[in-house]
Amino acid sequence: MVAALMCASVLSGCGGSDSSDTDSGGPEKSQDRGPITLASGKDTTGTLQGQLERWNKQHPDQKVTLVELPESADQQRQQFIQNAQTKSDTYSVLNLDPIWVAEFAANQWIDELPAKEFPLDRMIPAVVKTGEYFGKQYAVPFNTNAGLLFYRKDLLDRIGAQPPSTWAELKQDCVKVQKLPEGKGVDCYAGQFDKYEGLTVNFSEAVASAGGSVVDDKGKATVDTEAAKKGLRFLADGFKDGTIPKQASTYKEEDGRRAFQAGKLLFHRQWPYQWALANAKDGSSKVAGKFGVAALPGLDGPGKSSLGGLDLAISKFAKNKATALDFIKFFSNEANARTNLKVNSAAPPYTGLYDDPALRKQFPYLATLKESLDTATPRPVVVHYGDATAAIQESAAAALSGSKSVDEALADMQKDLSAAIAAK
Repeated sequence: MVAALMCASVLSGCGGSDSSDTDSGGPEKSQDRGPITLASGKDTTGTLQGQLERWNKQHPDQKVTLVELPESADQQRQQFIQNAQTKSDTYSVLNLDPIWVAEFAANQWIDELPAKEFPLDRMIPAVVKTGEYFGKQYAVPFNTNAGLLFYRKDLLDRIGAQPPSTWAELKQDCVKVQKLPEGKGVDCYAGQFDKYEGLTVNFSEAVASAGGSVVDDKGKATVDTEAAKKGLRFLADGFKDGTIPKQASTYKEEDGRRAFQAGKLLFHRQWPYQWALANAKDGSSKVAGKFGVAALPGLDGPGKSSLGGLDLAISKFAKNKATALDFIKFFSNEANARTNLKVNSAAPPYTGLYDDPALRKQFPYLATLKESLDTATPRPVVVHYGDATAAIQESAAAALSGSKSVDEALADMQKDLSAAIAAK
């Protein structure tokens, strides 16, 4: 694994980067079988290797090796792109953020997949669509994701409150809890506010939860609006008045998770995977059995999540594409999705699992998660997505730090985002 990461980081071919050495045909036409790799972001759940071992035991001549990329989505994307630009076969199957699929397909870095060979009709339609580009399927959902509000149920019970549905209620609850003896030292709210993809997600959610949009149905930037200003102002004012602790300006997913599990946060915007880890009974979580999950709050009522998750694709430059295709079928099947939910509370793409009585009993938040997925909004689908998300992060970070006013930040974002969208 270390060797593979070193190869990727120095952009060497590692096993042949010349495109003439790779199978140039699509995966459904390939007969080439043998060892492959799965390139995926850092496995914070510690469960991926176990799934690979199940495949490897059944396919000793077609083993899959995990190439674990950084935790940061931006760094993952950079390494994926570097690997593609050098036409390296180091990565066979790519576990992509859904918002990258259009960019990778447009640049011919991934192969079209045979959609008819996957049970896409049993998956959530909006989630399946994340793997499409111009009506063709280039990736298949491994899991999906919607942001949720994790909250300290024990502390809200002490003040006789239900989980907040608006930002105003969230702030009021924090004030009341922090007056309690057991609320001493507990910060109010955090999300993912470091200058990386998580900030794009949290900003997009705030705008959507105020009734606005980042990019409209016609593909035009729409962030210099009153709704967008209200959304960004909620975050910027939160840092000013202490609703959001200053240290949260550097939080990625794992930073906030650790703070929540240590009992340092009343509310935390997070993906569903936090459920299993925060409920661990091994002493790693101080809040096990003490928290609940609700929909994200918004300006005037329940908010909207950004659509997340991971989609599986095959590198255009991979060898052994027949194995890669069979592996994706195995890795994305409903049985594995059920296992992922049970083991690490990953949100499944299969519709039927949300109505399973046994799963609903084990994961009481499934109904809330399904509702959040049904109303979730995708991040801007832009071919030059790297430029688009950089424009969002740059201006949003300036507003949160106070170096620019909300109005100035969004005017700059409108200009830079529009340029990224228009780029050829």
